[in-house]
Amino acid sequence: MVTRRPKTDLSAIGARIRALRGDLLQEDLASYLHIRQGQLSKIERGKAAPSVGVLVLLSDRFHKSVDWILRGEGH
Repeated sequence: MVTRRPKTDLSAIGARIRALRGDLLQEDLASYLHIRQGQLSKIERGKAAPSVGVLVLLSDRFHKSVDWILRGEGH
């Protein structure tokens, strides 16, 4: 039996991160996340996946679970 990995919807992840960011500038959030603004832009546009470290920092900053950021489920 072959187990298939679920497809990751990077666009949906990026949209949730963008919604969390709200009016905060990309530069400011990127600085908090210890990444470049361009990398955050790629994540928000669904062109790159956030690292585990970025997910943890987002979860801490916005009081949302990593599960919510990745799948839109949970709190």
